[in-house]
Amino acid sequence: MSAMTLLKAPPDRMSFWEHLEEFRARLLRVVMAVGVAFGVTYHFRANLWAWASLPLRKAIEHQAPGALAAQSPFGFTDPAEPFLSGVRLALWASAFLAAPVIFHQVWAFISPGLLPKERRLAVPFVSVTSLCFLGGCAFAYFQAFAFLADILYQEAVKLGLRANIHMGDYLDLFLSTVLLTGILFELPVLFFFLAKLRIVTAGRMLSYWRHATVIIVIFSAFFTPGDVVATTVFFSVVLLGLYFISALVVWIAQPTARPEWTGPK
Repeated sequence: MSAMTLLKAPPDRMSFWEHLEEFRARLLRVVMAVGVAFGVTYHFRANLWAWASLPLRKAIEHQAPGALAAQSPFGFTDPAEPFLSGVRLALWASAFLAAPVIFHQVWAFISPGLLPKERRLAVPFVSVTSLCFLGGCAFAYFQAFAFLADILYQEAVKLGLRANIHMGDYLDLFLSTVLLTGILFELPVLFFFLAKLRIVTAGRMLSYWRHATVIIVIFSAFFTPGDVVATTVFFSVVLLGLYFISALVVWIAQPTARPEWTGPK
């Protein structure tokens, strides 16, 4: 049997090349949406930088009142760093603005493989995934990163150090915290689909919550920003809360009758 024969599909199904063409078209629309948003965000890159640097500025003012008036905490050594950092910040901001379009294109790509009743979930899927991601990013900015900046600068004050931070280094920490938290807030959506596929059940998730706690703590210790215990505990509590919310989502989404949970084994 030839390779071309294998790539052919029944009349009611898309072939491999048709799937590839569909993927290319969806990806092009995502790139166009991000590009249009980038034209807006790049114009306001100075405002975006002021907004992104605000948590650290607040932490500095809280830990060392008057320090900001004496000297800016940010600097650069590479002449191209301000420009490249501004472009990077504007690009990620455009991805945030285009998040509904991105999730809609993802849904449009996978929907042909779903049943008709499942395709009616398009609007809820796009709405929930966008809200979870943007909600996670908002939580990261107003709570997680503000907490992290305060903890880290507190250590600097105790050691008698003054701030002289590269703009690019700060953006690495800021963006990694915001993006990681936004992605982690998609866990309930992921577990919803795992429940629909009968891969997980609420009873099983609750039975193994201790194992999940250990994994979450290890993950937080190695992958969350900042090498301090406080950030590990903070992100562990957040992730554990998301785990139990996901268990509730799985209980609601289970296609079979919802069994009563008898407690951990």
